[in-house]
Amino acid sequence: MSVTEERPVRFDPKTGTYRAAVVHDFTEPLVIEDVPRLALEPGQIRVKVEASGLCHTDIHAAHGDWPVKPSPPFVPGHEGVGIVEELGPDVTEVAIGDRVAMPWLGYACGTCDYCVSGWETLCLEQKNMGYSIDGGFGEYATAYARYVVKVPEGVDPLDAAPLTCAGVTTYKAVKVAGTRSSDLVAVFGVGGLGHLAIQYAQIAGGRVVAVDLHDDKLELARELGAEFTVNAAKEDPVAAIQKLGGANQAIALAVSPRSFEQAYGSLRRGGTLVFVALPADNEVTLPIFETVLNGITVVGSIVGTRKDLREVFALHAAGKTNVIRETRSLDDVNEAIADVEAGRVAARIVFRM
Repeated sequence: MSVTEERPVRFDPKTGTYRAAVVHDFTEPLVIEDVPRLALEPGQIRVKVEASGLCHTDIHAAHGDWPVKPSPPFVPGHEGVGIVEELGPDVTEVAIGDRVAMPWLGYACGTCDYCVSGWETLCLEQKNMGYSIDGGFGEYATAYARYVVKVPEGVDPLDAAPLTCAGVTTYKAVKVAGTRSSDLVAVFGVGGLGHLAIQYAQIAGGRVVAVDLHDDKLELARELGAEFTVNAAKEDPVAAIQKLGGANQAIALAVSPRSFEQAYGSLRRGGTLVFVALPADNEVTLPIFETVLNGITVVGSIVGTRKDLREVFALHAAGKTNVIRETRSLDDVNEAIADVEAGRVAARIVFRM
């Protein structure tokens, strides 16, 4: 069945409920249950979800891993893609029938210094899908029309879902890294984000060395164009990459502080380390002396803007990227989370609603 075909949805127009995966307790599995449909506020839209990717951030949210925690009960999911079915008051940005993506940045104030300078992802008033706004792990989702992004014709919603976070996050990271033609880019972690980072680094002109702990993921990296691969379980990635001359940029995507430190050590003089992943263990040790003397830049990169996501979709529509994903039913959400945590997933899981 194509995700664009009509399917029965457990939506009761009388009681206003729909089916979703809900976090009630950070120590308990998600529960599939009927949740209430709330009235749309000005600027909001109702989206019938077609597909929603499972990001490691969703797992952190469900477990309450980070210092700023969501408030249960809530519905995770910030890679939701679907069809606009209802418009709230004052909505002009989208129309009923549009296919849209609902990214992590679900709302921003639009007027602060960050918003007006193109850094809306730093807005202090922001709200996030699947964290402070119920997200895409349901048959419906409510979003702010101004912060959804239209999905181009011809882009499969099952591809668009991972691009909505994994894609735009790594695309932005490569931008922030400043990758240029012939640069050596070390991608630490070949998974949902890493397999796309490899492709964006190449689009920018870089030569990629991929680092992971699993041979099957390194094989995937080679298939996607990585020139070099390093299995960090079998050899020291720092030494291996330094033998290549050191990386101009290293992008840290694995949820392990140790991998961040290895990424730092892999850099050549003048190199840039981009922090992307958010491990539950929120500390990393980096040397001051070597950072100063070697002119190392360390920078954090948080998702991407609506403009970045439009560019990501345009590249995919042009056939420049390949999304590696497998589909599952939302009923299997807890098994899917366990598989991601155990490293049993090649790249991305996408829930077909």
